[in-house]
Amino acid sequence: MTEILFYHLEQRSLEQVLPVLLEKTLEKNWRAVVELGSAERIEALDTALWTYSDDSFLPHCIADGQASPLQPIILCADDTNPNNAQVRFFVDRALPRTGEGYERLVFMFDGHDPDAVSEARTAWKELSGEHQTTYWQQEQNGRWTKKG
Repeated sequence: MTEILFYHLEQRSLEQVLPVLLEKTLEKNWRAVVELGSAERIEALDTALWTYSDDSFLPHCIADGQASPLQPIILCADDTNPNNAQVRFFVDRALPRTGEGYERLVFMFDGHDPDAVSEARTAWKELSGEHQTTYWQQEQNGRWTKKG
């Protein structure tokens, strides 16, 4: 059964939170795909991942049809899995459709965007019946609290 984690971003941005979660993914020796809601945002997120910390490195690439299947993290705007990832992140309004083929899905949504919150509620209703789901919300200090 695929584990699905919902992350409700309120205090920190996606660019601040995603790199930390990707580091934890790599610590487990898992590969990841990060699916964005639009191709236009891929370059901005790519830059953010290269520059988020002076003392850390997140090896990744953008899916372009030639992405290496050995690459640990691939950014894309479609439902492909070019590196046979165990974890799939859905960001910038990309919506999970199924958990098939993954150990874990991570759905991250902006709590300040009413449409994104509504989409998250719908995804929760659709996926929670058939998968193990957890909901994480940021506290004022940026720490995560498991709410469900």
